Amino acid sequence: MGESEPCILVKTGLSMERVAASRIEEEAPWLRAEPSPKGFRGLVLVYGCRGEEDAEIIERRVPEADRVIRVMAVVPARLEDMAAAAAELAKRHIGPGECFAVRTVRRGKHDYTSIDVNVVVGDAVRRATGACVNLSRPDKIVLVEIIGNTALLSIVPGSFEWKKLAGKKPIYRLMRRIRVAQMPYLGPLEASYKMGVRVGREVQNFEVKELVIAPAGRVEARPLAEFLRGIFEGIESRYEIQKRSYNNRKPWRVPVYVQDIHQFVRDRRGEPIIVLEPEGKPVSEARDELLEIFRRGRTVNILAGAREGVPLGIYRFADLVLDVAPGITLSTEYAVSSALIAIASVLYPYAEEVEVEES
Repeated sequence: MGESEPCILVKTGLSMERVAASRIEEEAPWLRAEPSPKGFRGLVLVYGCRGEEDAEIIERRVPEADRVIRVMAVVPARLEDMAAAAAELAKRHIGPGECFAVRTVRRGKHDYTSIDVNVVVGDAVRRATGACVNLSRPDKIVLVEIIGNTALLSIVPGSFEWKKLAGKKPIYRLMRRIRVAQMPYLGPLEASYKMGVRVGREVQNFEVKELVIAPAGRVEARPLAEFLRGIFEGIESRYEIQKRSYNNRKPWRVPVYVQDIHQFVRDRRGEPIIVLEPEGKPVSEARDELLEIFRRGRTVNILAGAREGVPLGIYRFADLVLDVAPGITLSTEYAVSSALIAIASVLYPYAEEVEVEES
């Protein structure tokens, strides 16, 4: 690769391009860094590499560099050229027993889409190597970074994409075993609505099995309606973000029901029930009880109060009364989320025992 061609592509936060370029040239004076090539923000092209250690220097010494990609080929941004270059690279870097995926980022105007590039390049790599395609957990990733009329290609390990989960157990399967019964926040209409939005976002954030809005007896309809309106808005807004953020799975949209809290407890007879109240046991001391509860029941019910706490009579039917923040009175929108975080932290080492299969 000649000095006139970029040897490293650095991705930065928006408005950090010039800072990153300056830092790269300070740490490695033999390199030339071009911020925002062709006006595309969040990018720095690096020229004049002496070897692979140049990329390592940037990774170690330039925190403004979010992603550091060694460029293996530079070709015109035409489908046939990108496919041919990717096939040649794949012969050297992808084995026939491996699986791969193509990821394309296209900047500028072209007569094809990023999906077109993925299909054409993927087919060329498959024919050249005999490797299989695995879009969710590939062994290798073919990166195609298109900047105007130029394409930069690289092949990286699958860990480049999913390293955040490497070695970790996804906790969302455990959350799918939890049904939350939330007493409604009933007060001034605007306050009820805003609290509903916050609670809805929190339960959707964790993708719990169900949310049951559980008033105690007869309540005023109008503030309840506003609280429910906020609940649905909060769930939907978070769900839309999750759909865009999760590349390897489809998020679960939390269903919502309404049921009197006393009838809810009657209806869930035989299922484990956890009540969240300051009178309860600190979560740090409740590991064994929590583990036994989640091993015993497929669905675990968590009850949370609002302006008023969970009725005292229900405590007798609870398997565990839990205090997630001793000495602190949590506001309504934080009670459930704090409990879910605490439970997940305590049960994480046993996640495979107590999680549920995706549906």
